[in-house]
Amino acid sequence: MSQYLSRNKALILLEDGTVFHGKSIGIEGQAFGELCFNTGMTGYQEIFTDPSYYGQLMVTTNAHIGNYGVLNAESESDAIQISGLICKNFNTGFSREAADSSLFDFFEKQQLVAISDVDTRALVSYIRDNGAMNAIISTQTDDLDALKKQLAGVPSMKGLALAPKVSTTEPYFMGDAAASLKVAALDLGIKKNILRNLASRGVYVKVFPLDTTFETMSEWNPDGYFLSNGPGDPEPLHAAQAIAAEIIAKGLPLFGICLGHQIIALSQGISTYKMRNGHRGINHPVLNVETGKGEITSQNHGFAINRAEAETHKDVVITHKHLNDDTVAGIRIEGKPCFSVQYHPEASPGPHDSSYLFDQFISQINNHKKQAS
Repeated sequence: MSQYLSRNKALILLEDGTVFHGKSIGIEGQAFGELCFNTGMTGYQEIFTDPSYYGQLMVTTNAHIGNYGVLNAESESDAIQISGLICKNFNTGFSREAADSSLFDFFEKQQLVAISDVDTRALVSYIRDNGAMNAIISTQTDDLDALKKQLAGVPSMKGLALAPKVSTTEPYFMGDAAASLKVAALDLGIKKNILRNLASRGVYVKVFPLDTTFETMSEWNPDGYFLSNGPGDPEPLHAAQAIAAEIIAKGLPLFGICLGHQIIALSQGISTYKMRNGHRGINHPVLNVETGKGEITSQNHGFAINRAEAETHKDVVITHKHLNDDTVAGIRIEGKPCFSVQYHPEASPGPHDSSYLFDQFISQINNHKKQAS
């Protein structure tokens, strides 16, 4: 328990020179990355283990983090993916009887730096006003000049290809090998719950590394293809864009989520851009413009596709829009069994408004099989 009592001073240095102060939770060190914040009131374990957050410092807006511990089955990957945590109150104890461990033990096992007692409301307000930026957190030194030199060497998220750092190195399977449908998934940083959603719908999934060619994926003879979520800028991922373009050109079923959505757009000549502040939370309102129905969605992205280019593209139809800022939240390709969304239908943070998208994908696969037979 002695680790829990360590309350060394800590600080956050932003790239514009602004400093915020806090305290160590007991795991000493330094961490750097782009600052981002998540507005979810729960689901911290899923957030911390989501590969889409790789290379980012997470600021949690909920005042209490760690209060229900960690349940290993709820992790979205095999490791913590954020580079560091900034929170208001870090709970070393937990109330859930089913939990496997405390959040402190979870962080300590991976030696992930976290700092608490930060005025997170002020920090989030500052990011919202001034835009996302890189930062460094430290429990080891308050030498600002030294920290500024380290921070100067941290690359911008714009142009940064992070998906190769989180993609699997070897193919693996999920689901029942005797299932009637087979889907080849390109791993850009895939979440486990996406695979669970596909498997629960009678799909046998083979997950391929990011550097896999379309030829290799097609040799498995899948019924459909999937492009996953993931971290970083989609623009440098030219090989993934080429795969998406080939799948679409051949008229094969294709579904993309988050980074996969951006890759599909890029493959059709629609550009992407870095947002001033991304969408990260579990209550983002989205309108399905084709049905007129609203959805409460979970989102996690710092890039978006160009709306004007999507609207004027002869083969692209905008299917969903974000109601807060009118950004594109979903598209489909006219005359092709291909669609994608910017948000996360697998997350289901209470509402299951978006789970129909997996059923839509299955229907497209089945329809394609009928037409091909």
